[in-house]
Amino acid sequence: MNPQQGNVGGLPRFPVSYWLASSSRPSYGKLEKDLTVDVAVIGAGIAGITTAYLLAQAGKRVVLLEAGRLLGGTTGHTTAKLTAQHDLIYDELIRRFGQDDALFYYAANRDGMDFVRRKILELDIDCDYAVEDAYLYAADEEQIRLVQLEYEAYLKLGIPCRLEDGIPLPIAARSAVAMTGQARFHPVPYLTKLLEEFEKMGGLVYEQTTVETVEEGEPSVVHTKDGGRVTCLDVVSCSHFPVFESGMYFARLHAVSSYALAFRMPGELPRGMYLSAGDPKRSVRAITYRGEQLLLVGGESHDTGQDDCTSGRYEALSAFARETFGAGDILYRWSAHDLITPDKLPYAGRATSKHPRSYVATGFRKWGMSNGTAAALLIRDLILGIENPYANLFDPTRHLASGGVKSLVAHNADVAVQYVKGKLPWLTKKVQDLGPDQGALIRHEGKKAAAYRDPEGRLHIMDATCTHMGCEVSWNEGDRTWDCPCHGSRFDSTGGVKAGPAVEPLKMLKE
Repeated sequence: MNPQQGNVGGLPRFPVSYWLASSSRPSYGKLEKDLTVDVAVIGAGIAGITTAYLLAQAGKRVVLLEAGRLLGGTTGHTTAKLTAQHDLIYDELIRRFGQDDALFYYAANRDGMDFVRRKILELDIDCDYAVEDAYLYAADEEQIRLVQLEYEAYLKLGIPCRLEDGIPLPIAARSAVAMTGQARFHPVPYLTKLLEEFEKMGGLVYEQTTVETVEEGEPSVVHTKDGGRVTCLDVVSCSHFPVFESGMYFARLHAVSSYALAFRMPGELPRGMYLSAGDPKRSVRAITYRGEQLLLVGGESHDTGQDDCTSGRYEALSAFARETFGAGDILYRWSAHDLITPDKLPYAGRATSKHPRSYVATGFRKWGMSNGTAAALLIRDLILGIENPYANLFDPTRHLASGGVKSLVAHNADVAVQYVKGKLPWLTKKVQDLGPDQGALIRHEGKKAAAYRDPEGRLHIMDATCTHMGCEVSWNEGDRTWDCPCHGSRFDSTGGVKAGPAVEPLKMLKE
């Protein structure tokens, strides 16, 4: 653990992702000029970097644009499982879409995993790649029933698997299905190597370059916040939220937060990756990178911006790890913020039917390592005019099945509730009650405001209104961020944008 972080109640004071802390990333400058390229890829996570690499490999002149630091988003805050075992999903997919489409979903993720494995071998990447089985385990009768249905779905689809009575962990699991031949890895050195190869092929990379708008057409023009423009034939949005104004993606994506802790390994951990079938979610795996032996525990999902005690999520995971494994000090803690589509299938393909050269890749749920790679392979094929068997399944313009429609209606009803709730004058703190490194909603000059007192005691007061669509943000004390409960935008403690769909910071009222 970084000694400058300090420690409060057993938790490191500030969240730091193990993946970002344990490996170096190259740094790149900001785009400050106009460019003309074949393809602009927006967002430097696993989907964006892989897409850029594949297109450069195909001979395209490609620029990769990242609003912050590359890998600083969801990819850098993952549990880094490289698996097609995506919780309880295959039985549901068969019921919703039929056996053929469920098999396509598995096959697309299998292809993504195979691509990563081949690149690791081909480029000799040291990234803690290990083949392991992925277990989904049940703790009660209802979960046993669901795991049995998932196992039967695996058999129907021909997915290699085993059904077992329990798992080799000190957890009271009564049944488990193991998807065999899956993997785990360290995504940062893997993607850093792809970036290195991308640059060798003439690829361009710019960080700290926020895309404000895309003027879609043939060609398209990408306008950045600081004035640089990119003219391109094809534009691919692999950012957290799509950058395109068309498509209404903010209404078709649901933001969910989850949490992870890394401990020094308290003993020998049996091989495998483990996920509970019930709630609260518990995800367990080992990290064995360059001699470091760590235990990774994740879970505690909730809708982004809709939890009054996010530090309690970390504390619950810590208690589980200590009671179950005898884990000691927490070395790293971090949170992930994932986007989920109404039917749980990613959006990967043409963003709308109106602009056939605008593409999007997002909505990977919690499974971006395989889904993001599969999306990159699909978009590469679409741009190159190669037939891809998964194009219809992941088409962002697809019609939703009945279950997806119900989910969409429920999500947007919740957005309306959160919008109204945020406008009510409920406040819990006075500004004088804020201690160092604390934030809260307060009343400032008769209006609701977001206040943060930094560790040096300076007070920062901001408009609490999210700059995306006007919902009121809430304070996330676990991560020291302001989170929007409507569409998942996130701002740092002093109002800077950390994740979209917002692109403008919170308005500063007093500093």
